[in-house]
Amino acid sequence: MTPDGTHDSTRNGTGPGAGRGLDHDGCFVREGSLERVSPVFAPVVAALRSRIAGHFGDRLHSSYLFGSIPRGTAVPGVSDLDALLALRDEPTDDDHAAARAVEEALDTAFREVDGAGLLLFGADRLLSDLERHDLGWFVACLCTPLDGPDLADRLPRYRPTSLLARETNGDLFRDLPGLRTKAAAATTEAARTRLTRGVTRRLVRTGFTLVMPRWGGWTSDLAESAEVFGRYYPAHADQMRAAARAARTPAAYPHLLDELLSGPAPWLAGEYLAVHGAKAPRP
Repeated sequence: MTPDGTHDSTRNGTGPGAGRGLDHDGCFVREGSLERVSPVFAPVVAALRSRIAGHFGDRLHSSYLFGSIPRGTAVPGVSDLDALLALRDEPTDDDHAAARAVEEALDTAFREVDGAGLLLFGADRLLSDLERHDLGWFVACLCTPLDGPDLADRLPRYRPTSLLARETNGDLFRDLPGLRTKAAAATTEAARTRLTRGVTRRLVRTGFTLVMPRWGGWTSDLAESAEVFGRYYPAHADQMRAAARAARTPAAYPHLLDELLSGPAPWLAGEYLAVHGAKAPRP
């Protein structure tokens, strides 16, 4: 029995999830490592370390990479650079301005990445009970330590449970009105491309975590995520595959954003509530 009251057939590596991003005890294997960073992206990562040290100094508790670069699957000129910074205190407006300056500098200096994104959080929030199965899980399982003390040492081990599904992606129903508003306001090709990339990634990951406890494993690969989802919801499989393709090349699917927000997204939000319930509200 798992902490959220569901049966976990992956325990001790005997269930169907063994080898699907899990160790022999059925717990998540932390994905990514600095050793997997391709030589082509090594200068970008070095510049990131230098710039965040210069901008944040002693305010920085620790820093992490996540996404395709530390997984070793990044494509030069296509993939973006993703990093998370844990600050000793909650981030201020000045901190967010500094993060934007770092993002812009890296995006300008390196053609190897298609944009850079820095997430800022206070270390105490990342370790809090409220974030234990959301941001805490994200740091412990999907982030690769770059500098500073690793917060994962103070977090539990995780399994693919319904509790984890609920707390990571059980808020799509709350965010749908805002996403529709953003879509209506995105009138330029560049704005719609950015929003399409973000929305399609979110929908594919939400679709995957909807079925994650039943599948009994983990993957960050969007195409695989869509395929796994489709095994349990074949009637919606084609739409999820289209979303996964658009997440990689959003400019090639100019009309998909509105289609997803008007049909598949509301259905997915409702199904998520029925299966896993609503994510705990944040202050």
